[in-house]
Amino acid sequence: MSKPSIIFDNYTLPSGVELKNRVLMAPMTNFLSNEDGSVSRKELDYYMRRSGGVGAVITACANVNAHGKGFEGEIGVDRDELTAGLSMLADGIHEKGAKAILQIYHGGRMCPPHLVPNEDIVSASAVPAERENAKTPREMTEEEIQQTILDFGEATRRAIEAGFDGVEIHGANTYLLQQFFSPHSNRRGDQWGGNVRERMNFPLAVIETVKSTVANRATEPFIIGYRLSPEEREEPGITIDDTLQFVDVLAGQGLDYLHISLSQFNQSSMRDKSAATPVIELIQERVGNSIPVMGVGSLITPEDIEKSLATVPLVSLGRELLVEPDWVEKVENNKDIRKAMKLTQKEDLLIPEPMWTNILSVPNWIPVDKEE
Repeated sequence: MSKPSIIFDNYTLPSGVELKNRVLMAPMTNFLSNEDGSVSRKELDYYMRRSGGVGAVITACANVNAHGKGFEGEIGVDRDELTAGLSMLADGIHEKGAKAILQIYHGGRMCPPHLVPNEDIVSASAVPAERENAKTPREMTEEEIQQTILDFGEATRRAIEAGFDGVEIHGANTYLLQQFFSPHSNRRGDQWGGNVRERMNFPLAVIETVKSTVANRATEPFIIGYRLSPEEREEPGITIDDTLQFVDVLAGQGLDYLHISLSQFNQSSMRDKSAATPVIELIQERVGNSIPVMGVGSLITPEDIEKSLATVPLVSLGRELLVEPDWVEKVENNKDIRKAMKLTQKEDLLIPEPMWTNILSVPNWIPVDKEE
């Protein structure tokens, strides 16, 4: 196809940071950090392999404190000693021409017990996740809530000191910030729970401390994004109406973008099967004039991206950049892109163990070309 110009148009975020195009690398768990949470050489190589074409790289989630670690091989941003490795990562992404955004988060009740101190998993309330063998978390105390809010601020400070261009606050995919917003996981009767507006208090407090840290520490424009999942299947769970009320408030927080976590870019409500309008369109119509909205989800071809950018100004690619690290460069130069990966391409793709085995263990998640 001829060069699809809108993909390669630059875009200036509200903070003033300019992205060279409209395509970002989506945050994806990679299991590649060292056991202590420091950046490993193979992790650095993995990111640099995918940083050449995109406007920005959003890293895998980095835990802001020890109780928030949700994955083996997870990158950490919870201690000053990790800043040197984070700086290498930011520098490596910059070297290839992309902006670097560190995703910061706390796993809450989704953390495997063996990864947190004393196997003491915490959440908004003592309600287990609806999954097999889920452990009931301990309800966070007021002191722990206040400390976790501060920890998000400290994580932001470290990201600034490491040279990142921004942070993405991870409020999606069932992790702690979503647990506070969800009526399933938040049954609190204090200021951190209650009706839909009151359940916003914890994520809003995190946003406020991140903004304050940026105002006090950053010497150049610094990106603050927020990722959210618009619905939950649980009863009670987050509804589209809840989310529309939430994005109304988020749109007034001075953020750079809202990143809507969906498995399919154009999917409609998973709770209301009679609803036909794509969720991303509902959110864009609601707040798109006030804050940039970013979409994601099974966008494979340039044509897919073009259609998506007719709805929202920014998109992120995940699996597509695993299969085709040079997706943006090849599209820009009218070259064919890989839509499936061969098992013999492990070295070229720079997907090391244990990530390689982990992604292939999920049935049909990665398209694999088994013909050699």
